[in-house]
Amino acid sequence: MAIRARLPSASARRPGGNRRFGLLLVMLAGTYVISAFIPGAVTRTLQIALFLAIVLLAVRASRASRRVSRLVNAGVLAGSAAALALAQGASTGAAAGAASAWTALMLALAVVLILGEVLAGKDVTLQSIFGAISVYLVIGLMFAAFYAAMSDLGGGPFFTDGQPATTATLQYFSFTTLTTVGYGDFTAAADSGRAVAVMEAVLGQVFLAVLVGWLVSVFRAPRFSGDNAQTTPHPRTPKRQNRAAMSAAVRRSSRHRSGSPRPGAPPRLTRRG
Repeated sequence: MAIRARLPSASARRPGGNRRFGLLLVMLAGTYVISAFIPGAVTRTLQIALFLAIVLLAVRASRASRRVSRLVNAGVLAGSAAALALAQGASTGAAAGAASAWTALMLALAVVLILGEVLAGKDVTLQSIFGAISVYLVIGLMFAAFYAAMSDLGGGPFFTDGQPATTATLQYFSFTTLTTVGYGDFTAAADSGRAVAVMEAVLGQVFLAVLVGWLVSVFRAPRFSGDNAQTTPHPRTPKRQNRAAMSAAVRRSSRHRSGSPRPGAPPRLTRRG
């Protein structure tokens, strides 16, 4: 009965939970490559579509109920459709800034969902580490979307020295800030942009040092490739219990014999003081 009582808690995790974090990481890497090597107005449309798929995948991998998942999916789909219409209508200005702001909000939701799923897990697995790395990449893309919204809604140039604020340059600036590399070739012109850049740099360092470092330190690979958290433990039959009791009795008797003196042996001399 004790073994059966432990089975529901061992299988409490949703079977399709954080197994998708590897796929999510691949999608994020592909999104960054597409944004960096495909210039033009079509990049923002592709970004919104890919980010929508990432958020839907994060919602599906989360522990939210079906009703909450449906409501979130409906809201994300409706907002993404409006953002796609705004992005296709204008490449700069208020419409493009609104589309970038919605993209940043979608990615912030993805950060909350993925991070909640990673921290809610009972064990730290390789997929948990994939999830943490995915959150790190999403944070960089999220700040790049915030910078794009600030550039389109601010009215003035975002970078100093007339540097172009394209999707590729904003992502480059975001990830160099997140990793605190700070090459200095792109610098925010306004005080608001500099303040957000400082927040991103601090968040990136805290995330790597605290969360990712803790996950890697407690990570333990399974001893066998076929190990599974949902595997039913073998019940101990009466024969196995008797065998274990006999082994324990033999060990106790052997320790007792080793501690008692043999017949005819000289007494042991002990040194006092």
